[in-house]
Amino acid sequence: MLLCAAVQAQQTAGAGQDDLAAQLESLKAQLAEQRHLLEALRASMQEQQRRIDMLQGSEPLDNSRLARQRGTGLRSAYLTLAEVQDGGSAPQAPPPAPQPVGLAPSPPVRPPEVAPLFEQPGVLTPKGAYVLEPSMQFGYSSSNRVALVGYTIIPALLIGLIDVREVKRNTLTGALAVRTGLSNRLEVEARVPYVYRSDATVSRELFTGTASERVFDTSGRALGDIEVAARYQLNNGGADKPYYVAGLRFKSRTGRDPFQVVTDCTQRCVGENATGTGLPLDLPTGSGFYSLQPSLTWLFPSDPAVFFGSISYLHSFKRTDVSRLVLNGVREPLGTIEPGKIFGVNFGIGLALNEKASLSLGYDHSSVGRTRQNGLTVPGSVRTQLGTLLMGFSYRLSKDRTLNVSVGAGLTRDTPDVSISVRLPMTF
Repeated sequence: MLLCAAVQAQQTAGAGQDDLAAQLESLKAQLAEQRHLLEALRASMQEQQRRIDMLQGSEPLDNSRLARQRGTGLRSAYLTLAEVQDGGSAPQAPPPAPQPVGLAPSPPVRPPEVAPLFEQPGVLTPKGAYVLEPSMQFGYSSSNRVALVGYTIIPALLIGLIDVREVKRNTLTGALAVRTGLSNRLEVEARVPYVYRSDATVSRELFTGTASERVFDTSGRALGDIEVAARYQLNNGGADKPYYVAGLRFKSRTGRDPFQVVTDCTQRCVGENATGTGLPLDLPTGSGFYSLQPSLTWLFPSDPAVFFGSISYLHSFKRTDVSRLVLNGVREPLGTIEPGKIFGVNFGIGLALNEKASLSLGYDHSSVGRTRQNGLTVPGSVRTQLGTLLMGFSYRLSKDRTLNVSVGAGLTRDTPDVSISVRLPMTF
């Protein structure tokens, strides 16, 4: 019995030593794991400290470096702490390198891009790049004219003729513009339009024994006036600093001349023995005069909006020995014709809705001077004011294509009632 008890005691002691050895090995493994995790945390803290020292150091920061740091934060440290809290094993591979979450903003040397409202673009074409811009513009206008021919005895009694005339005009212009940048500040442009016009004139002469209305329809389609232009950025703007862009545009008279179309008159349209309606049988598609227009455009970025505007002056060169074509191939001499000068001003605001879409609101005003004939002001010619309220929308379809749509509403009697413009600039 004594021998059995001694043997059992020795067996129990051996089992206890085995358990202690197993526990000791487990503690050693856990200690090694904890040491590995501490080393990973220490390396992560050193990396974060290096980043902090770099940000606080004297080395200047550029936008690309800030873009790499933006959104990364303490991501690697957070991943390591989460693994420790979950009781998982130490990471076998280093944390992934931080990826940039956006594109670094370009240096402030070019104006910001907004939805275009006016003819001249605000952003210049980069050096060596080409922009092909097909466009389509539609305009509609209507006006009423009441002509009184006679004399009055009292203000309520008229003796003579009253001619009531209503004119409805539709104009559709398709154009193709090509722009290229000679440098990052200078671009040139050429624009070729094709114009289709149609007019409907409804008139009724009162006190002539008839109350029927007469309709005079006419139309015209042909090449318009080809234009060439150049624009140059004068300064380096930036946040809360304006950009200034100077422009010069030259307009030819390649379109159908107003003095080339046949006018509904037998011998002459003005003065004594004038016969006919005086309306053109075919509508012109050009102005008939060479023109030169200098302009100055400014853009002022103020996050999140961009304010813009421009001033311009249009000078049309006078023509001598002008004659009008009437019926039967007869020419009516008009002499020297000098169109009125046009002063223009516009302004607006652009808002970026997101990275692809933008919205613009603006106002355009032009003051047209009087036309002169043979050095004298044409009778009935007065200074005309044209005011248009504009709204534009721009959407970037791809990296190189943008869709621009603008709508204009006339605010004065002489301005087209509504105008719609669609542009699709493509960069190559």
